[in-house]
Amino acid sequence: MSDTSPTLVLTGGQVITVDAGFTVAEGVAVRGREIVAVGTDAEMRALAGPATRIVELAGRTVLPGINDSHLHGAAYGLSKPPFALDVGHPAVGSIAEIAAVVGEAVRTAGPGEWIVGIGWDAGYLAECLAEPGRFPHRLDLDAVAPDHPVCLTDSSQHTVWANSEALRRCGIDADTRPPAGGVIDRDTDGHPTGVLRESAAALLQAAVPSPTLDQRRQAIRHVVAGLHSRGITSYTEPGLGPGGSETVFGALSTDNWTAYADLAASGSLHARVSVLLLPAPMGGSAADMRKGLAELHRPESADPRRLNAIGVKIFADGVPPNRTAWMNEPYLDGGHGSLCVHGHTPDLQVDELFDMIRVAHEAGYQLGVHVTGDRAIDLVVDAFLAAARELPRPDARHYVIHGDFIGARSLARLAAHGYGVNMNPGIKWTVSDLMEEVVGPERSAYQWPVRSALDAGVAVCASSDAPVTEPDWRQGVAGMLLRESKASGRVSGPEQRVELAEALRAYTINPARQDFAEDWKGSVEVGKVADLCVLDRPLLDLDPHDITRVEVDMTVFDGGVVFER
Repeated sequence: MSDTSPTLVLTGGQVITVDAGFTVAEGVAVRGREIVAVGTDAEMRALAGPATRIVELAGRTVLPGINDSHLHGAAYGLSKPPFALDVGHPAVGSIAEIAAVVGEAVRTAGPGEWIVGIGWDAGYLAECLAEPGRFPHRLDLDAVAPDHPVCLTDSSQHTVWANSEALRRCGIDADTRPPAGGVIDRDTDGHPTGVLRESAAALLQAAVPSPTLDQRRQAIRHVVAGLHSRGITSYTEPGLGPGGSETVFGALSTDNWTAYADLAASGSLHARVSVLLLPAPMGGSAADMRKGLAELHRPESADPRRLNAIGVKIFADGVPPNRTAWMNEPYLDGGHGSLCVHGHTPDLQVDELFDMIRVAHEAGYQLGVHVTGDRAIDLVVDAFLAAARELPRPDARHYVIHGDFIGARSLARLAAHGYGVNMNPGIKWTVSDLMEEVVGPERSAYQWPVRSALDAGVAVCASSDAPVTEPDWRQGVAGMLLRESKASGRVSGPEQRVELAEALRAYTINPARQDFAEDWKGSVEVGKVADLCVLDRPLLDLDPHDITRVEVDMTVFDGGVVFER
């Protein structure tokens, strides 16, 4: 084969390039790691040499490699067996079934060994659905684990459920005060129920033994292989650093950067991972931010196209199902939520949040801020703009993470400054029905206003937030097109539906821009890296209800086939 012949040709199909004009071609040619031609079937076949592998698409669709732009890769890997119990839906459907899973683990555990699991969701537990006000309780776990500490993290990763032994080991009792931004649920006698929310969860999670470096590397490798089977070749790992050292399984700790760096250095990291560093913990301060950034020194990577620390993550508030997102209007059962940064009053917390954002901005980082309530979102956007006025950075590309209830004013201001929003259509699909009980039907329908964001001119990214939901872009795309709920199929906010092209951009070229990488990945164009995803059928004109049934037949990463069904 001559030097100019492609190594791989995919042709005879529907190549959705996701370029500026959303061009659809018939084939694509790859040489080495790069795309060298995109065009008609005849043009691609004419380029092939004797050693070129030709994949006959027979009408199937090719997409750019999918970019899940907010995916806790290490935590997702460590949330799976053998590292943790699966206590999520559909593996379990009741508190009794979770207790049975924990009891089985106790029988094979060593004396006093921690039992950890992840995934429970009260919205899918039979007892909670049958009895209003019923919620997981430490006594449910005490019955099967009286002597083993148990820590079960919920599907949002913002709440833990513990038994009495775990609370005892961590010194959590009726007199324990939660840290800033945290909540300890209590019974009528003032005793902890075993449910700890937001930063309070760290009181317990700090005691859970951390995985070894080898276990972390193993978990990441398994995650990347699973992502390949879904056509995913890039993702953002949102939160590695000292601020995460006390979170679930130590899953956001500095050790995870080391694990990623080891894999990249050895050529074993077969994905493009952008990292948001987490210098300060939930409930932290500007002083924590300065200290964390000084410790991190923007870590170096052996291959920045495979591993790149591009930004900093900050937690501004909690999540709406926990009533910890800071809202302008109260929740149906009262309260507005709050910020989850250091400060004894809301005004002091606002000042602290502005300082944290300013410190990270002045240090030269992109900022991704976890913020969900409309009141908190407006403050974060105000803080972005205030930091930019003090130190102009024309291409900072800060963004709002989640942005559940972002309003028109904040969307317009993000668009005007080239800032973004990263939304979660898979979570919308999961919680739509539940959220009506939390914020009422009008606000629930508006939650994750993708159409409004696009109309405002914001480059929307879509992501799974795995392990909160599975990293399934097909469900995300279907959710953006349909706005239907998982539990009932009911439509929630039909005015926020988008078109297929807009949804695909949110999983490809828009997150490439978030990664500062749109010039070399995110679309099927000549000169870009050969990261490709082959589906089992034509995607254009497919009924949106059928998108979740689409299979990935092949994934190409860096010019090589890494998955083939």
